[in-house]
Amino acid sequence: MHEPINSRARILDAGDPLAGFRDRFIVPEGVIYLDGNSLGCLPKATPARMEQVVREEWGEGLIRSWNTADWIDWPLRIGGKIGPLIGASPHEVIACDSTSVNLFKLIAAALEMRPGRKTVLSEPGNFPTDLYLIEGLEKQGLAKRRLAPREQLACALDEDVALLLLTHAHYKTGEVFDMAAMTRAAHEAGALVLWDLSHSGGALPVDLGGCGADFAVGCGYKYFNGGPGAPAYAFVAERHLQTARQPLTGWFGHAAPFAFSDDYEPAPGIDRLQCGTPPILGLAALEVGVDLIGEIGVERLHVKSQALSEFFRQCLGERGVTLDLVSPADPAQRGSQLSFRHAEAYAICQALIARGVIGDFRDPDILRFGFAPAYLRFEDMAEAARHLAEVLESGEWQRDEFRERAAVT
Repeated sequence: MHEPINSRARILDAGDPLAGFRDRFIVPEGVIYLDGNSLGCLPKATPARMEQVVREEWGEGLIRSWNTADWIDWPLRIGGKIGPLIGASPHEVIACDSTSVNLFKLIAAALEMRPGRKTVLSEPGNFPTDLYLIEGLEKQGLAKRRLAPREQLACALDEDVALLLLTHAHYKTGEVFDMAAMTRAAHEAGALVLWDLSHSGGALPVDLGGCGADFAVGCGYKYFNGGPGAPAYAFVAERHLQTARQPLTGWFGHAAPFAFSDDYEPAPGIDRLQCGTPPILGLAALEVGVDLIGEIGVERLHVKSQALSEFFRQCLGERGVTLDLVSPADPAQRGSQLSFRHAEAYAICQALIARGVIGDFRDPDILRFGFAPAYLRFEDMAEAARHLAEVLESGEWQRDEFRERAAVT
């Protein structure tokens, strides 16, 4: 009955110009991985690169590798590779620390750059770490947190707003902001803008430079496939490189860290965003993923992502699956994901995982599927739709083991 769906999927896969890149990743047998928007698959080249760094550069080179393997410059070099993938110049991006730490640095820097203003404006339902960090600075008396629904954000930009902090592609719904329009509105109000690219970088076309963005952060473990807890990245527009002062004045952000001066002097460029010693093993894994995404090209990935998500919706429709879509229906208005609302979303997600279809759940009732086009096939979409239809029709999600909440959802 549903063979035409799979036949169409195979035809689409045969004509997919990115199909060959799937072989560059480790995708476990029997798994349809629709959670690359939380943790990307492992590139096949990563284990060998990690072994080289561990056995040769660390094991044999020891401390000499800071010079001989150029470890000292990895944050700048890898950040420079990320730059063109997010519409930035190489010298405006650095790979370091975590997304949360980088958010703290840049929120604080922006507040200092707008004396007399203390408000950081965001939207309710933004990713929690973004809101928590504003709250943390508020408790120190350094900031005021203000939240406004996205349709009211422009009106909330008044003379007290120092910084507009937004996530480009919303983590739950996938809805994408008009980056250029929101940046322009903030600048007209005299505010700076910080974009969180965690669900955009490596998946969606981003033009930080063309939009006039001031700051941005993003993580390395989703679409850049850098591994769990991979180093993040931070962007500072060139016009701010000499004036933005981050508060975590660790020695690697010093102009001359090995002069061992008692007094802090910030490095002249983007490396002033560094704090402590760079995590070399994490950076080694991240670079493999960044190189791979750079080779494929973000524009091509985005085109395939839109095609995959639309085909998945078609497959669901043809199988009679009716779920409340909370992502924008227009693929141009959403990130590389589809989110649906169902009162039993958690149990449904667990039932799918038991079948090898790995998506994820977002509290309280969101069933979320991410599309990492570097390694997903159209046939995966057809099969995932089949499994979802069968789970809903059979009611197998009602089993007790699928309702028990794990620590990580």
